[in-house]
Amino acid sequence: MSAPLILGGVVVIILIIGFSIMLLRRSEDNPLAARIDDFAAREEIVSIEEIELSMPITDRIFVPMIRRASEFVVRFTPQKSLEQTTRLLELAGNPRNMSAAEFLVMRIIATGLFAVLTFMMMTRFNQTVSRRIMFTLGAGILGFVIPLMLLRSMIDRRKQAIVKKLPDALDLMTICVDAGLTFNAAMQKVDEKWEDVLAKEFGRVIYEMQLGKSRRQALKDMVDRMDVPDVTSFIAAVLQADQLGVGIGKVLRIQSEQMRIKRRQRAQEKAQQAPVKMLFPMVFLIFPSIFIVLLGPAGFQLVRSSALGGVTG
Repeated sequence: MSAPLILGGVVVIILIIGFSIMLLRRSEDNPLAARIDDFAAREEIVSIEEIELSMPITDRIFVPMIRRASEFVVRFTPQKSLEQTTRLLELAGNPRNMSAAEFLVMRIIATGLFAVLTFMMMTRFNQTVSRRIMFTLGAGILGFVIPLMLLRSMIDRRKQAIVKKLPDALDLMTICVDAGLTFNAAMQKVDEKWEDVLAKEFGRVIYEMQLGKSRRQALKDMVDRMDVPDVTSFIAAVLQADQLGVGIGKVLRIQSEQMRIKRRQRAQEKAQQAPVKMLFPMVFLIFPSIFIVLLGPAGFQLVRSSALGGVTG
């Protein structure tokens, strides 16, 4: 009975983690609207009920439940904590347009599930009360931390994607400006050309400018949403050139060269770190396996020889 129970607990934990990842990575603004547009594109005549039933169970049940619970959580959560969580979600790209309260509800759910599951397992193994409390608290803390770790991982991946794509985007913008387009039109071309994170941010800048926001403020807001040093230096150079009347094409060309140099330096740095990172797996995993394969037969021969010598003696 203990083995199936352990296996079931592991499966539940994996499902919880997978559920959290799925909610964090889904990026549709409105799943129902997306489904309606999908059916409209296929020119199928269906009812709203059929469209709703075609949606995944997470969109029909779990997401509405989390949103209802988030309204209750907002009343008892400090405003500073909500602002910090909102900042992290913004740096992660606002996955699924999730609010800070909804993310906190996810953390609370994960905490409760991890704690209850651990307590049931400790009870099944007839552990002492102190051990049950200790492991339950540890599991609850783990469940509370895992969603935050996933969110920070998304932030790191997003920043790496931006840094990787920035030199190519600057090259395209340089070509567009040299061809006679304005800086705003060059950003629009980047948005039309690619579907990556950086292109979407440029598209958002254009959209905010169309709504009446100044280009300076829209670019500063983009810097705040990304929090990437390379983007910060690039936008600072663009704003300074705009203020001093310097040609934007020259600024873009210089920035593009600098970004490529930085990307090459980062690649060289990672290449120099590779031997050090490979040392521990080689020493603790690869070398023991090689020793077993090479010295194993010799060891068996020594054991057999000593056994035969003992019998002869």
